[in-house]
Amino acid sequence: MAKILIIEDDMDTAALLNRFLTKNGYEVFSANTGNKGIALLDAEKPAVVLCDYRLGDMDGKQILEHINQGGSNTRLIFITGYSDVKVAVDVMKNGAFDYVTKPLLPEEILLTIKKALAAKEEEPNIANNTASVTKTKKTDKSSNPQYIDAKSKAATEMYRQIDLVAQTNYSVIIHGESGTGKESVALRIHEKSKRSGQPFIAVDCGALSKELAASELFGHEKGSFTGAIANKTGSFELANGGTIFLDEIANLPYDVQVSLLRVVQERKVKKVGSEKEVGIDVRIIVASNEKLDEVVAKGKFREDLYYRFNEFGITIAPLRDRKEDVMQFAEFFLQKASLELGKEMEAFTPDVVEAFMQYNWPGNLRELNNVVKRSALLSSGNVVELSALPQEIIHYRKFNPNEDGTVTEAKLYTAPKINTDNLDIKKVALNAEYELIMGTLQKVQFNKSKAAKMLNIDRKTLYNKMSAYGILSEEA
Repeated sequence: MAKILIIEDDMDTAALLNRFLTKNGYEVFSANTGNKGIALLDAEKPAVVLCDYRLGDMDGKQILEHINQGGSNTRLIFITGYSDVKVAVDVMKNGAFDYVTKPLLPEEILLTIKKALAAKEEEPNIANNTASVTKTKKTDKSSNPQYIDAKSKAATEMYRQIDLVAQTNYSVIIHGESGTGKESVALRIHEKSKRSGQPFIAVDCGALSKELAASELFGHEKGSFTGAIANKTGSFELANGGTIFLDEIANLPYDVQVSLLRVVQERKVKKVGSEKEVGIDVRIIVASNEKLDEVVAKGKFREDLYYRFNEFGITIAPLRDRKEDVMQFAEFFLQKASLELGKEMEAFTPDVVEAFMQYNWPGNLRELNNVVKRSALLSSGNVVELSALPQEIIHYRKFNPNEDGTVTEAKLYTAPKINTDNLDIKKVALNAEYELIMGTLQKVQFNKSKAAKMLNIDRKTLYNKMSAYGILSEEA
Protein backbone atom coordinates (compact mmCIF):
# COMPACT_ATOMS: atom_id res chain seq x y z
CA MET A 1 0.00 0.00 0.00
CA ALA A 2 1.62 3.24 -1.18
CA LYS A 3 1.94 6.09 1.31
CA ILE A 4 0.57 9.50 0.32
CA LEU A 5 1.28 12.67 2.32
CA ILE A 6 -1.14 15.60 1.97
CA ILE A 7 0.19 19.04 2.99
CA GLU A 8 -2.79 21.40 2.79
CA ASP A 9 -3.76 24.27 5.10
CA ASP A 10 -7.42 24.19 3.99
CA MET A 11 -8.83 21.61 6.39
CA ASP A 12 -11.91 20.87 4.26
CA THR A 13 -9.83 20.19 1.16
CA ALA A 14 -7.41 18.03 3.15
CA ALA A 15 -10.25 15.99 4.63
CA LEU A 16 -11.84 15.41 1.23
CA LEU A 17 -8.53 14.33 -0.29
CA ASN A 18 -7.82 12.06 2.68
CA ARG A 19 -11.16 10.27 2.36
CA PHE A 20 -10.91 9.98 -1.43
CA LEU A 21 -7.37 8.59 -1.46
CA THR A 22 -8.01 6.24 1.46
CA LYS A 23 -11.04 4.90 -0.38
CA ASN A 24 -8.79 4.23 -3.37
CA GLY A 25 -6.44 2.05 -1.35
CA TYR A 26 -3.66 4.41 -0.25
CA GLU A 27 -2.22 4.94 3.23
CA VAL A 28 -2.74 8.66 3.76
CA PHE A 29 -1.15 11.15 6.18
CA SER A 30 -2.09 14.82 6.45
CA ALA A 31 -0.45 18.00 7.72
CA ASN A 32 -1.84 21.55 7.75
CA THR A 33 1.51 23.39 7.86
CA GLY A 34 4.79 23.07 6.03
CA ASN A 35 6.77 22.29 9.18
CA LYS A 36 4.39 19.49 10.18
CA GLY A 37 4.53 18.21 6.63
CA ILE A 38 8.33 18.04 6.69
CA ALA A 39 8.21 16.15 10.00
CA LEU A 40 5.80 13.58 8.52
CA LEU A 41 7.86 13.43 5.35
CA ASP A 42 10.96 12.43 7.31
CA ALA A 43 9.08 10.03 9.59
CA GLU A 44 6.85 8.21 7.09
CA LYS A 45 8.90 8.53 3.85
CA PRO A 46 5.82 8.65 1.60
CA ALA A 47 5.97 7.66 -2.06
CA VAL A 48 4.05 10.77 -3.13
CA VAL A 49 3.50 14.17 -1.52
CA LEU A 50 0.43 16.18 -2.55
CA CYS A 51 1.24 19.72 -1.43
CA ASP A 52 -0.52 23.08 -1.70
CA TYR A 53 2.07 25.48 -3.08
CA ARG A 54 1.02 28.34 -0.82
CA LEU A 55 1.09 27.37 2.85
CA GLY A 56 0.81 29.59 5.88
CA ASP A 57 4.37 29.08 7.17
CA MET A 58 6.26 28.45 3.92
CA ASP A 59 5.78 27.80 0.23
CA GLY A 60 6.03 24.58 -1.73
CA LYS A 61 9.51 25.37 -3.02
CA GLN A 62 10.87 24.85 0.50
CA ILE A 63 9.17 21.44 0.70
CA LEU A 64 10.76 20.54 -2.64
CA GLU A 65 14.19 21.69 -1.45
CA HIS A 66 13.86 19.48 1.63
CA ILE A 67 13.07 16.46 -0.56
CA ASN A 68 16.00 17.21 -2.87
CA GLN A 69 18.45 17.70 -0.02
CA GLY A 70 17.42 14.39 1.52
CA GLY A 71 18.25 12.50 -1.68
CA SER A 72 14.78 10.95 -1.66
CA ASN A 73 12.90 9.74 -4.73
CA THR A 74 9.61 10.88 -3.21
CA ARG A 75 7.44 12.40 -5.95
CA LEU A 76 6.00 15.86 -5.28
CA ILE A 77 2.74 17.00 -6.86
CA PHE A 78 1.76 20.62 -6.29
CA ILE A 79 -1.79 21.88 -5.78
CA THR A 80 -2.06 25.38 -7.20
CA GLY A 81 -4.51 27.98 -8.43
CA TYR A 82 -4.58 28.35 -12.19
CA SER A 83 -3.19 31.87 -11.93
CA ASP A 84 -0.05 30.34 -10.37
CA VAL A 85 0.64 28.01 -13.29
CA LYS A 86 3.87 29.84 -14.19
CA VAL A 87 5.15 29.29 -10.63
CA ALA A 88 4.23 25.61 -10.86
CA VAL A 89 6.03 25.30 -14.19
CA ASP A 90 9.16 26.86 -12.71
CA VAL A 91 9.28 24.51 -9.70
CA MET A 92 8.73 21.50 -11.95
CA LYS A 93 12.07 22.37 -13.50
CA ASN A 94 13.57 22.01 -10.00
CA GLY A 95 12.31 18.46 -9.59
CA ALA A 96 8.58 18.54 -8.84
CA PHE A 97 6.81 15.70 -10.64
CA ASP A 98 3.65 17.54 -11.72
CA TYR A 99 0.93 19.91 -10.56
CA VAL A 100 -2.88 19.92 -10.40
CA THR A 101 -4.98 23.06 -10.48
CA LYS A 102 -7.93 24.17 -8.40
CA PRO A 103 -10.78 23.37 -8.44
CA LEU A 104 -9.50 19.86 -7.82
CA LEU A 105 -10.87 16.98 -9.88
CA PRO A 106 -10.71 13.53 -8.22
CA GLU A 107 -10.04 11.71 -11.50
CA GLU A 108 -7.20 14.08 -12.39
CA ILE A 109 -5.59 13.73 -8.95
CA LEU A 110 -5.84 9.94 -9.07
CA LEU A 111 -4.38 9.78 -12.58
CA THR A 112 -1.47 12.07 -11.63
CA ILE A 113 -0.69 10.04 -8.49
CA LYS A 114 -0.71 6.79 -10.49
CA LYS A 115 1.69 8.31 -13.02
CA ALA A 116 3.96 9.47 -10.18
CA LEU A 117 4.00 6.00 -8.63
CA ALA A 118 4.69 4.38 -11.99
CA ALA A 119 7.60 6.77 -12.61
CA LYS A 120 8.93 6.10 -9.11
CA GLU A 121 9.01 2.35 -9.74
CA GLU A 122 10.97 2.88 -12.95
CA GLU A 123 13.67 4.94 -11.22
CA PRO A 124 16.16 3.27 -8.86
CA ASN A 125 15.89 4.31 -5.24
CA ILE A 126 18.54 6.94 -4.54
CA ALA A 127 17.86 7.44 -0.85
CA ASN A 128 21.35 6.15 0.01
CA ASN A 129 23.11 8.37 -2.50
CA THR A 130 23.04 11.93 -1.19
CA ALA A 131 24.61 13.30 -4.36
CA SER A 132 21.82 12.16 -6.67
CA VAL A 133 19.46 15.08 -6.32
CA THR A 134 18.60 15.57 -9.98
CA LYS A 135 17.54 13.27 -12.72
CA THR A 136 19.95 12.48 -15.52
CA LYS A 137 18.85 10.49 -18.45
CA LYS A 138 20.48 8.50 -21.20
CA THR A 139 18.41 8.17 -24.31
CA ASP A 140 18.62 6.24 -27.54
CA LYS A 141 16.65 6.65 -30.73
CA SER A 142 14.03 4.10 -29.72
CA SER A 143 13.09 6.11 -26.62
CA ASN A 144 13.08 9.59 -28.13
CA PRO A 145 9.89 11.63 -27.86
CA GLN A 146 7.98 12.14 -31.07
CA TYR A 147 8.63 15.50 -32.69
CA ILE A 148 6.37 17.70 -34.73
CA ASP A 149 7.60 20.48 -36.97
CA ALA A 150 5.77 23.71 -36.26
CA LYS A 151 5.03 25.89 -39.29
CA SER A 152 5.52 29.45 -38.01
CA LYS A 153 8.30 31.61 -39.40
CA ALA A 154 10.06 31.65 -35.99
CA ALA A 155 9.91 27.85 -35.65
CA THR A 156 11.10 27.28 -39.23
CA GLU A 157 14.10 29.52 -38.64
CA MET A 158 14.88 27.71 -35.39
CA TYR A 159 14.83 24.31 -37.15
CA ARG A 160 17.18 25.69 -39.80
CA GLN A 161 19.61 26.77 -37.09
CA ILE A 162 19.36 23.37 -35.38
CA ASP A 163 20.20 21.59 -38.63
CA LEU A 164 23.22 23.86 -39.17
CA VAL A 165 24.75 23.62 -35.71
CA ALA A 166 23.96 19.91 -35.18
CA GLN A 167 26.69 18.88 -37.65
CA THR A 168 29.35 20.77 -35.69
CA ASN A 169 30.84 20.31 -32.22
CA TYR A 170 30.02 23.88 -31.21
CA SER A 171 28.79 24.54 -27.70
CA VAL A 172 25.27 25.98 -27.82
CA ILE A 173 23.33 28.34 -25.57
CA ILE A 174 19.55 27.94 -25.77
CA HIS A 175 17.46 30.85 -24.50
CA GLY A 176 13.74 30.61 -23.90
CA GLU A 177 11.03 31.17 -21.34
CA SER A 178 9.92 28.36 -19.04
CA GLY A 179 7.87 25.79 -20.88
CA THR A 180 9.11 26.59 -24.40
CA GLY A 181 10.84 23.22 -24.81
CA LYS A 182 14.55 23.94 -24.34
CA GLU A 183 15.43 20.34 -23.52
CA SER A 184 13.56 19.13 -26.61
CA VAL A 185 15.67 21.48 -28.74
CA ALA A 186 18.86 20.22 -27.09
CA LEU A 187 17.83 16.61 -27.69
CA ARG A 188 16.96 17.42 -31.28
CA ILE A 189 20.45 18.87 -31.81
CA HIS A 190 21.96 15.71 -30.31
CA GLU A 191 19.86 13.38 -32.46
CA LYS A 192 20.81 15.21 -35.65
CA SER A 193 24.52 15.18 -34.77
CA LYS A 194 27.24 12.58 -35.33
CA ARG A 195 26.94 11.77 -31.62
CA SER A 196 23.35 10.57 -31.91
CA GLY A 197 24.21 6.98 -30.98
CA GLN A 198 25.97 8.10 -27.81
CA PRO A 199 24.54 9.22 -24.41
CA PHE A 200 22.46 12.35 -23.95
CA ILE A 201 22.67 13.43 -20.30
CA ALA A 202 20.40 16.21 -19.00
CA VAL A 203 21.14 17.95 -15.69
CA ASP A 204 18.92 20.56 -14.07
CA CYS A 205 21.41 22.99 -12.53
CA GLY A 206 18.59 24.82 -10.76
CA ALA A 207 18.07 21.78 -8.52
CA LEU A 208 21.74 21.39 -7.55
CA SER A 209 22.69 22.58 -4.09
CA LYS A 210 26.06 24.25 -3.62
CA GLU A 211 27.29 21.26 -1.62
CA LEU A 212 26.35 18.60 -4.16
CA ALA A 213 26.74 20.37 -7.52
CA ALA A 214 30.40 19.38 -8.01
CA SER A 215 29.65 15.77 -7.10
CA GLU A 216 26.70 15.59 -9.49
CA LEU A 217 28.66 17.06 -12.38
CA PHE A 218 32.13 15.60 -11.82
CA GLY A 219 31.56 12.61 -9.50
CA HIS A 220 33.20 11.80 -6.16
CA GLU A 221 35.34 9.20 -4.42
CA LYS A 222 34.03 7.13 -1.53
CA GLY A 223 34.62 8.90 1.77
CA SER A 224 35.42 12.28 0.18
CA PHE A 225 32.68 13.96 2.24
CA THR A 226 30.00 13.03 4.76
CA GLY A 227 27.46 10.82 3.02
CA ALA A 228 29.78 9.73 0.21
CA ILE A 229 29.32 6.04 0.96
CA ALA A 230 30.30 4.86 -2.53
CA ASN A 231 32.13 6.06 -5.61
CA LYS A 232 29.98 8.13 -7.95
CA THR A 233 30.43 8.76 -11.65
CA GLY A 234 29.58 12.34 -12.56
CA SER A 235 27.32 13.50 -15.37
CA PHE A 236 30.24 14.59 -17.57
CA GLU A 237 31.74 11.09 -17.51
CA LEU A 238 28.32 9.55 -18.12
CA ALA A 239 27.99 11.75 -21.22
CA ASN A 240 31.44 10.82 -22.57
CA GLY A 241 31.24 10.50 -26.35
CA GLY A 242 27.84 12.15 -26.43
CA THR A 243 26.13 15.34 -25.30
CA ILE A 244 25.58 16.92 -21.89
CA PHE A 245 22.71 19.37 -21.49
CA LEU A 246 23.00 21.79 -18.56
CA ASP A 247 19.58 23.33 -18.02
CA GLU A 248 19.14 26.58 -16.06
CA ILE A 249 22.90 27.09 -16.13
CA ALA A 250 22.54 30.57 -14.61
CA ASN A 251 21.59 28.94 -11.28
CA LEU A 252 24.88 27.06 -10.96
CA PRO A 253 26.80 28.11 -7.79
CA TYR A 254 29.59 30.55 -8.62
CA ASP A 255 32.42 28.45 -7.17
CA VAL A 256 31.28 25.45 -9.24
CA GLN A 257 31.45 27.70 -12.32
CA VAL A 258 35.20 27.98 -11.66
CA SER A 259 35.61 24.19 -11.74
CA LEU A 260 33.36 23.94 -14.79
CA LEU A 261 35.51 26.46 -16.68
CA ARG A 262 38.53 24.17 -16.34
CA VAL A 263 36.50 21.19 -17.54
CA VAL A 264 35.34 23.13 -20.60
CA GLN A 265 38.86 24.34 -21.37
CA GLU A 266 40.82 21.16 -20.71
CA ARG A 267 38.11 18.56 -21.41
CA LYS A 268 39.20 16.76 -18.24
CA VAL A 269 37.29 16.12 -15.02
CA LYS A 270 38.54 15.46 -11.53
CA LYS A 271 36.21 13.73 -9.08
CA VAL A 272 35.68 15.28 -5.66
CA GLY A 273 38.28 13.71 -3.35
CA SER A 274 40.50 12.47 -6.20
CA GLU A 275 43.82 13.69 -7.60
CA LYS A 276 43.38 11.88 -10.91
CA GLU A 277 42.03 13.66 -13.98
CA VAL A 278 39.98 11.77 -16.56
CA GLY A 279 39.77 12.91 -20.17
CA ILE A 280 36.30 13.38 -21.66
CA ASP A 281 34.86 14.00 -25.11
CA VAL A 282 31.49 15.73 -24.76
CA ARG A 283 29.45 18.29 -26.59
CA ILE A 284 28.03 20.91 -24.20
CA ILE A 285 24.60 22.49 -24.62
CA VAL A 286 23.34 24.89 -21.96
CA ALA A 287 20.01 26.61 -21.47
CA SER A 288 18.63 29.49 -19.46
CA ASN A 289 15.32 31.32 -19.17
CA GLU A 290 17.37 34.46 -18.41
CA LYS A 291 19.63 36.04 -20.99
CA LEU A 292 23.10 34.96 -19.92
CA ASP A 293 24.78 38.19 -21.04
CA GLU A 294 22.47 40.05 -18.62
CA VAL A 295 23.32 37.60 -15.83
CA VAL A 296 27.01 38.19 -16.58
CA ALA A 297 26.46 41.95 -16.36
CA LYS A 298 24.95 41.46 -12.90
CA GLY A 299 28.08 39.62 -11.77
CA LYS A 300 26.25 36.32 -11.15
CA PHE A 301 27.82 34.34 -13.98
CA ARG A 302 31.46 34.18 -15.07
CA GLU A 303 32.13 36.12 -18.25
CA ASP A 304 34.89 33.75 -19.41
CA LEU A 305 32.60 30.74 -18.97
CA TYR A 306 29.84 32.51 -20.88
CA TYR A 307 32.13 33.09 -23.87
CA ARG A 308 33.22 29.45 -23.79
CA PHE A 309 29.60 28.36 -24.12
CA ASN A 310 28.57 31.06 -26.58
CA GLU A 311 29.85 29.49 -29.79
CA PHE A 312 26.29 29.40 -31.11
CA GLY A 313 23.00 30.65 -29.72
CA ILE A 314 19.40 29.60 -30.33
CA THR A 315 16.42 31.55 -29.02
CA ILE A 316 13.04 29.84 -28.73
CA ALA A 317 10.20 32.28 -29.32
CA PRO A 318 7.39 32.20 -26.73
CA LEU A 319 4.11 30.70 -27.86
CA ARG A 320 2.32 34.08 -27.76
CA ASP A 321 4.64 35.27 -30.54
CA ARG A 322 3.85 32.34 -32.84
CA LYS A 323 0.12 31.89 -32.56
CA GLU A 324 0.02 29.98 -35.85
CA ASP A 325 1.68 27.05 -34.01
CA VAL A 326 -0.88 26.88 -31.20
CA MET A 327 -3.44 24.58 -32.79
CA GLN A 328 -0.82 22.35 -34.37
CA PHE A 329 0.65 21.64 -30.94
CA ALA A 330 -2.82 21.45 -29.35
CA GLU A 331 -3.83 18.72 -31.80
CA PHE A 332 -0.56 16.88 -31.16
CA PHE A 333 -1.11 17.05 -27.39
CA LEU A 334 -4.71 15.89 -27.85
CA GLN A 335 -3.48 12.76 -29.65
CA LYS A 336 -1.08 12.05 -26.80
CA ALA A 337 -3.83 12.62 -24.22
CA SER A 338 -6.13 10.26 -26.11
CA LEU A 339 -3.56 7.47 -25.88
CA GLU A 340 -2.82 8.19 -22.23
CA LEU A 341 -6.49 8.30 -21.19
CA GLY A 342 -7.69 5.57 -23.53
CA LYS A 343 -10.24 7.98 -25.04
CA GLU A 344 -10.94 8.65 -28.71
CA MET A 345 -10.59 12.43 -28.63
CA GLU A 346 -10.97 13.80 -32.16
CA ALA A 347 -11.08 17.59 -32.22
CA PHE A 348 -11.78 20.96 -30.58
CA THR A 349 -14.97 22.93 -31.08
CA PRO A 350 -14.61 26.26 -32.96
CA ASP A 351 -15.03 28.34 -29.79
CA VAL A 352 -12.22 26.36 -28.11
CA VAL A 353 -9.98 27.11 -31.09
CA GLU A 354 -10.90 30.79 -30.78
CA ALA A 355 -10.14 30.77 -27.05
CA PHE A 356 -6.78 29.05 -27.60
CA MET A 357 -5.81 31.54 -30.27
CA GLN A 358 -6.65 34.57 -28.12
CA TYR A 359 -5.06 33.33 -24.88
CA ASN A 360 -1.55 34.56 -24.02
CA TRP A 361 -0.05 31.18 -22.84
CA PRO A 362 2.35 32.47 -20.15
CA GLY A 363 3.42 28.87 -19.46
CA ASN A 364 4.04 28.25 -23.18
CA LEU A 365 3.94 24.70 -24.57
CA ARG A 366 3.97 23.07 -21.14
CA GLU A 367 0.87 25.03 -20.14
CA LEU A 368 -0.86 24.21 -23.45
CA ASN A 369 -0.09 20.52 -22.95
CA ASN A 370 -1.53 20.55 -19.44
CA VAL A 371 -4.67 22.43 -20.51
CA VAL A 372 -5.29 19.96 -23.34
CA LYS A 373 -4.76 16.94 -21.06
CA ARG A 374 -7.08 18.37 -18.40
CA SER A 375 -9.72 19.30 -20.96
CA ALA A 376 -9.59 15.85 -22.54
CA LEU A 377 -10.08 14.30 -19.12
CA LEU A 378 -13.10 16.53 -18.42
CA SER A 379 -14.76 15.97 -21.80
CA SER A 380 -17.52 13.36 -21.83
CA GLY A 381 -17.60 13.04 -25.62
CA ASN A 382 -14.87 12.87 -28.24
CA VAL A 383 -14.72 16.63 -28.83
CA VAL A 384 -13.22 19.19 -26.42
CA GLU A 385 -15.82 21.87 -25.68
CA LEU A 386 -15.40 25.35 -24.19
CA SER A 387 -16.89 24.29 -20.85
CA ALA A 388 -13.92 21.94 -20.32
CA LEU A 389 -11.41 24.81 -20.37
CA PRO A 390 -10.17 26.60 -17.23
CA GLN A 391 -12.22 29.68 -16.36
CA GLU A 392 -9.23 31.98 -16.84
CA ILE A 393 -8.95 31.04 -20.50
CA ILE A 394 -12.70 31.49 -21.04
CA HIS A 395 -12.67 34.93 -19.39
CA TYR A 396 -9.46 35.91 -21.17
CA ARG A 397 -11.23 35.23 -24.45
CA LYS A 398 -14.24 37.32 -23.46
CA PHE A 399 -12.24 40.34 -22.36
CA ASN A 400 -10.17 40.27 -25.56
CA PRO A 401 -6.73 41.47 -24.37
CA ASN A 402 -4.14 43.02 -26.62
CA GLU A 403 -1.48 40.88 -28.27
CA ASP A 404 0.99 41.61 -25.47
CA GLY A 405 -1.50 40.39 -22.86
CA THR A 406 -2.54 43.81 -21.55
CA VAL A 407 -6.10 45.08 -21.52
CA THR A 408 -6.76 48.63 -22.62
CA GLU A 409 -9.52 50.72 -21.10
CA ALA A 410 -11.42 50.69 -24.39
CA LYS A 411 -11.56 46.91 -24.36
CA LEU A 412 -12.52 46.41 -20.73
CA TYR A 413 -15.72 44.52 -20.10
CA THR A 414 -18.44 46.78 -18.74
CA ALA A 415 -20.52 45.11 -16.07
CA PRO A 416 -24.27 45.61 -16.49
CA LYS A 417 -25.54 48.29 -14.15
CA ILE A 418 -28.04 47.29 -11.52
CA ASN A 419 -30.98 49.69 -11.34
CA THR A 420 -30.52 51.40 -8.00
CA ASP A 421 -33.82 53.33 -8.03
CA ASN A 422 -35.62 52.80 -4.74
CA LEU A 423 -33.05 50.23 -3.55
CA ASP A 424 -31.77 50.16 -0.02
CA ILE A 425 -28.17 50.92 0.85
CA LYS A 426 -27.26 47.23 1.18
CA LYS A 427 -28.13 46.54 -2.46
CA VAL A 428 -26.28 49.64 -3.62
CA ALA A 429 -23.23 48.42 -1.67
CA LEU A 430 -23.45 45.00 -3.32
CA ASN A 431 -23.52 46.64 -6.74
CA ALA A 432 -20.46 48.70 -5.89
CA GLU A 433 -18.64 45.61 -4.56
CA TYR A 434 -19.42 43.70 -7.73
CA GLU A 435 -17.99 46.43 -9.95
CA LEU A 436 -14.90 46.79 -7.73
CA ILE A 437 -14.16 43.06 -7.92
CA MET A 438 -14.75 42.89 -11.67
CA GLY A 439 -12.62 45.98 -12.34
CA THR A 440 -9.75 44.61 -10.21
CA LEU A 441 -9.86 41.23 -11.95
CA GLN A 442 -9.66 42.95 -15.30
CA LYS A 443 -6.64 45.01 -14.28
CA VAL A 444 -4.68 41.88 -13.29
CA GLN A 445 -5.94 39.75 -16.20
CA PHE A 446 -7.93 37.51 -13.84
CA ASN A 447 -4.94 36.59 -11.69
CA LYS A 448 -6.91 35.80 -8.55
CA SER A 449 -3.90 35.93 -6.22
CA LYS A 450 -3.05 39.47 -7.33
CA ALA A 451 -6.71 40.52 -7.25
CA ALA A 452 -7.17 39.20 -3.70
CA LYS A 453 -4.04 41.05 -2.58
CA MET A 454 -5.21 44.32 -4.17
CA LEU A 455 -8.65 43.91 -2.57
CA ASN A 456 -7.07 43.05 0.80
CA ILE A 457 -8.97 39.74 1.09
CA ASP A 458 -7.83 36.11 0.94
CA ARG A 459 -8.25 33.95 -2.15
CA LYS A 460 -11.02 31.84 -0.60
CA THR A 461 -13.10 34.96 0.13
CA LEU A 462 -12.53 36.19 -3.42
CA TYR A 463 -13.63 32.83 -4.85
CA ASN A 464 -16.79 32.91 -2.73
CA LYS A 465 -17.66 36.44 -3.86
CA MET A 466 -16.95 35.63 -7.50
CA SER A 467 -19.21 32.61 -7.25
CA ALA A 468 -21.94 34.63 -5.56
CA TYR A 469 -21.83 37.28 -8.27
CA GLY A 470 -21.68 34.73 -11.08
CA ILE A 471 -18.21 35.85 -12.19
CA LEU A 472 -16.98 32.26 -12.25
CA SER A 473 -19.79 31.17 -14.53
CA GLU A 474 -19.54 31.10 -18.32
CA GLU A 475 -22.07 33.92 -18.55
CA ALA A 476 -19.96 36.34 -16.52
